[in-house]
Amino acid sequence: MTKNVGGLDKGLRIVAGLALLGLGAFGPLGWWGAIGIVPLATGLMGNCPLYSLLGLNTCPAR
Repeated sequence: MTKNVGGLDKGLRIVAGLALLGLGAFGPLGWWGAIGIVPLATGLMGNCPLYSLLGLNTCPAR
């Protein structure tokens, strides 16, 4: 898998994923907070399958 998620995008995904998981565990979202797994996983892996399908890439050129 090639990396297609850049630094800022990666950081925002990780923060959003953790926030959703936290709101699900301790806040009003309940089980809906489990959707935070998706942005957290794509941020940690550095690869977003949807970006691949759409031909997007936020990773800087090497």
